Amino acid sequence: MTFVTIWIKMFFLYTPFFALSMFLSMTDHAAEKERITLALKTTFSVLLISLILLFFGNQIFKVFGITVDAFRIGAGSLLFLSAVSLIQGKKTNTIDPHDDFTVVPLAIPTIVGPATIGTIMVMGSEFGSLDEKITGSFAVAAAAISVGIILIVSSYIERAIKKRGIIIISKLTGLILAALAAQMIFTGIKSFLF
Repeated sequence: MTFVTIWIKMFFLYTPFFALSMFLSMTDHAAEKERITLALKTTFSVLLISLILLFFGNQIFKVFGITVDAFRIGAGSLLFLSAVSLIQGKKTNTIDPHDDFTVVPLAIPTIVGPATIGTIMVMGSEFGSLDEKITGSFAVAAAAISVGIILIVSSYIERAIKKRGIIIISKLTGLILAALAAQMIFTGIKSFLF
């Protein structure tokens, strides 16, 4: 996979517009500077979690005796469920505005949910050479930073496209995720059977 391919895949797996709508609802009490600080903390958390999974996912497979194809099917199924909830516009639980929500629930499981974790682990296990791992880690980092930039400018986006626009973009993201999920499941089944 190329840098651009991995970046695009990860960008959509991070569900940036769903994360944006969650972030806006969780920070409606916050001042502009506080929103930026929270966005930076969230971005750092997503980046750190993703890189740990990318580099140590293979070892996790070995410890638990899980095949890549089984995990691909499982992660694809979870990703499909995430896509369905995005399309349906399901609400999340309310958060205490005084809690630090940058790691949980914003970084995990909103941005780096079960399906994203599975995808990163599968991707990391498929990288054979050091060059592929370096390219993959830079692409994952670029995707996490791209989502972070969206969160940093969230106030401007909110003013520009309004709440209705964010809902529409979340639903489109859900459709793309559903297609990615189907492809992961089909690839896992095909590799398992043949």
